[in-house]
This record gives sequence, C-alpha cells and structure tokens, in this order.
Amino acid sequence: MKPRELVATATVPGHGVPLQCWQHDGAHALWLGRTELMSSRVHESEEALAELAVAARGKAACKRVLVGGLGMGFTLAKLLACVEPETQVEVVELVPEVIGWNRDLFGHHAGHPLRDPRVQLRIGDVRDGLAAGKGQYDLALLDIDNGPEALVHPGNDALYSVPGLMQVRDTLKPQGVLGVWSSGASDAFAGRLRSVGFVVTTHNTRARGRRGPRRTIWTCQRR
Repeated sequence: MKPRELVATATVPGHGVPLQCWQHDGAHALWLGRTELMSSRVHESEEALAELAVAARGKAACKRVLVGGLGMGFTLAKLLACVEPETQVEVVELVPEVIGWNRDLFGHHAGHPLRDPRVQLRIGDVRDGLAAGKGQYDLALLDIDNGPEALVHPGNDALYSVPGLMQVRDTLKPQGVLGVWSSGASDAFAGRLRSVGFVVTTHNTRARGRRGPRRTIWTCQRR
C-alpha cells in the first residue's frame, strides 16, 4: 500500500489549525485538523452545486457570476462548462496557498479551470467581495465551509446569519440565484433564506453517485 504524504500546509486566517494538503496514490485531499474538507476522489456534489444553480437561473442569464471559495476547482470547472463563452466569473478565495495548489499540485484533477480566461481571481474574504458588488451578479455560489451548521472557519457564521444572507441577496440582480453547498441538511438555514426574500429549493444528493455521505444544495432565487 502506498503511504499517504503531506505535501503542503497553509494558515487559515482566524483559525489555529493548519490547512493540510495530502497526496495518496495519485489523489489529493485537503484537511483542517481532523476534518477532511474535500478530496479529488469525491467531488460530484460540488459539481452539482454549479449545475443546479445555472439551471435555476438559466444559462443565457448567467452573465456575471461570483464564486465564494475555490476549493479544488471542481465547482468552478463545472460552472465554466455550463455557462456561455462571454460569462464573467469572479472567484474569491481566502487562503492564497489554495490558489497556488490549484495551479501546481492538483489542478489537473478538475482540468485546470484557473487557466480559463473568463476567470478573475481575488484573494480575501468573500464577505468583502459581497459588500462591493451590490446588485451586480446574476448568480452566486457559496462553498466556503462544510455548511451553515458545520462551520470550519469561525467567521463564516456571520455570512450564514440573517444579516449576512441579506447582504448576499443584495449582491444579486432581480431574479438572481444563490447556490449553497452543505455537508448536511438544515431546516433552520432554509428558513433564514426564506426570511430574507429567497424562493428556496432544497436538493438532496450524494457525495459520489448513489453512494457516499448525503449532501444538501440549496438554490435560492431572489424575488
């Protein structure tokens, strides 16, 4: 059996546990402490986030898209495959090293989506990007944590609160769509989404085909 190898580490702002990139038998995985955040072997639900959100908004209407969280690039890659050639895609990633790892370590798993000329990268907190983008986006995708009830980064609870969701809503154009990925279901979060004026659809999926852990995706259209 081939050994698992730690190939890179990074510091997550506001968190005392390092982010680790592990490699095993050609695959890569990102861990924060004892929590596996994502793996190149299991990414179908991340791809479903982009696919379902684009379908909810309509391909032709997705002119400008915000992606909160780069991860291993699978959501971004699927998004680029689903939208038009002229679509502008802005990706906000908190940890600079994650961008470097996508370029140098594991970007090939997702087909190197950062090489697509439609992609604009910003390093920082997605909340800062939201504050600067009022009424500008047709579509916003959030995959910045393990979900609203399974927070990894302590600051993300503000984004998933009612004031945070109001800020997200205000970045969208009328009829714009928000897509949110979660490692688990949350009726309370769905209720908060509705309370700020979203029409919410809950999608239950699996991490890998019909197997693996259950995942939840919300597609939320602004009234």
